Amino acid sequence: MMKSSFIKNIHSFGQSIWLDYIRRDLITSGELRRLIEGDGLRGMTSNPSIFGKAIAESNINDQNIHYLALNKKTSIEIYELISQQDVQNAADEFKTLYDQTQVIKPPINR
Repeated sequence: MMKSSFIKNIHSFGQSIWLDYIRRDLITSGELRRLIEGDGLRGMTSNPSIFGKAIAESNINDQNIHYLALNKKTSIEIYELISQQDVQNAADEFKTLYDQTQVIKPPINR
């Protein structure tokens, strides 16, 4: 018998756990998918401060930053390209969950 995760147990109270953190290796390592499928994670959020910290405190994006800088991208453009790609990749990981939980509203009668 598989042990139920703490996060999955929270669902029985009508609550959903979201992760307020994003970093590229969380996605590329498969850890985000494991958290979604195995532990019951229901969402993810971030903000510029979190992205800035994730980018500055790791070397995961160094090659991308170097390439973009060589191609005359500004620091703001580099930040936007990296953060948008990470958000898109995270959203892709949540797509199956979204499809499974999407509520279909009945058509409006006029």
